[in-house]
Amino acid sequence: MSDSATAGGLDAFIAGLPKAELHVHHVGSASPRIVAELAARHPDSAVPADPAALADYFSFRDFAHFIEVYLSVVDLIRDAEDVRLLTFEVARDMARQNVRYAELTVTPYSSTRRGIPEREFMAAIEDARKAAEAELGVMMRWCFDIPGEAGLASAEETARLAVDLRPDGLVSFGLGGPEIGVPRPQFKPYFDRARAAGLHSVPHAGETTGPETVWDALRELGAERIGHGTSAAADPRLLDHLAEHRIPLEVCPTSNIATRAVATLEEHPIRRMVEAGVLVTVNSDDPPMFGTDLNTEYAVAARLLELDHVGVAGLAKNAVEASFLDAPGKARLAAEIDAYAAAWR
Repeated sequence: MSDSATAGGLDAFIAGLPKAELHVHHVGSASPRIVAELAARHPDSAVPADPAALADYFSFRDFAHFIEVYLSVVDLIRDAEDVRLLTFEVARDMARQNVRYAELTVTPYSSTRRGIPEREFMAAIEDARKAAEAELGVMMRWCFDIPGEAGLASAEETARLAVDLRPDGLVSFGLGGPEIGVPRPQFKPYFDRARAAGLHSVPHAGETTGPETVWDALRELGAERIGHGTSAAADPRLLDHLAEHRIPLEVCPTSNIATRAVATLEEHPIRRMVEAGVLVTVNSDDPPMFGTDLNTEYAVAARLLELDHVGVAGLAKNAVEASFLDAPGKARLAAEIDAYAAAWR
């Protein structure tokens, strides 16, 4: 057996593989190092300022508890300096994993309603984005998402910020937060407005609810990619539709276990998705909160799908294809992946 076929060899291959990530949250990417620094700045927070204590803090009972903890970390982002620090340091962590391109899901409403002036928020993420590309070689783009648990007021505000104050890095419009009790169709007017302004539609759907939520995202929100889509595997007709129309799924295996959306990794439906011909991308979602990173997610997917290094490189190219990077950028990154895989021994 060649080194590339062994677990250790594949891990080394993944570590050096040029990658794109399409489903990763801005605040949810804050490592214990970053969260502890922010918590130390704001000692009135319930979030531990000790990085070692954060592992216990990030142990989730269920999806609702995850949202509660997530929002406590959001509350650490209180001014433009915090926003800039978070954003650039997230890019630094991505660079260590050879992430070349990332579409970060940003929830501006969570920051602007806490008093950060909207133009200062936009300037902070854009300053960090430009610095990350120049200094770290990481190209970042934004998806502004509606926090579904905050209702239609948050949808109105997010659409306004996306359309009227659109930063240069913004490429898409999303919908996150809990799905149960938050039906997708009510957000149609806001997605219509964003899409009319040229933004791509990338809502979360079918993570903790059934396939009908994915259908709603497709029919009502014009979804071009689906965040999670875990329950799509329960509907063969939906899988056929996704495959036929080349609508990608942003799959986040460890996240699905951490939030109890899927009981065990062995039960994860990623194989059924791939076997149905769906364009599957692998992502980390909220990596430090789930004790993972993108390299780990690729290793998990490789095991579940029984892939060698050629198959793993194919997964990386799926993310490039499914991204909103321009055509020359896609061609460059795909060629870099091909060259890396061809040179691997």
